[in-house]
Amino acid sequence: QVRLVESGGGLVQAGKSLRLSCAVSNNIFSIRAMAWYRQAPGKERELVAAVSRYGSTNYADSVKGRFTISRDNAKNTVYLQMNGLKSEDTAVYHCNLGEGGSYYPWGQGTQVTVSA
Repeated sequence: QVRLVESGGGLVQAGKSLRLSCAVSNNIFSIRAMAWYRQAPGKERELVAAVSRYGSTNYADSVKGRFTISRDNAKNTVYLQMNGLKSEDTAVYHCNLGEGGSYYPWGQGTQVTVSA
């Protein structure tokens, strides 16, 4: 069974940066599109950023220009560099497939809390 292990979250002040990592225990990681999602209290989960197997990326409008998704296929890891954090970025961040409706079992996620 595929395991997703997210890390790198924390409590930061607005304007600061964090880098999230997601290790994927899957030997076909390199051919799957991956994505970061987030869920804030009382809100539905939303797609934040996705990266294809070829490295092309797309972002939610709310994070464009501030967040960067990347992947290291040799390490089966996907990253999310988050700069210029805002209080509205506060959420639990998860990684998973970025292939539209198909998901691995969700990991525990990593909490990001941005103080004003």
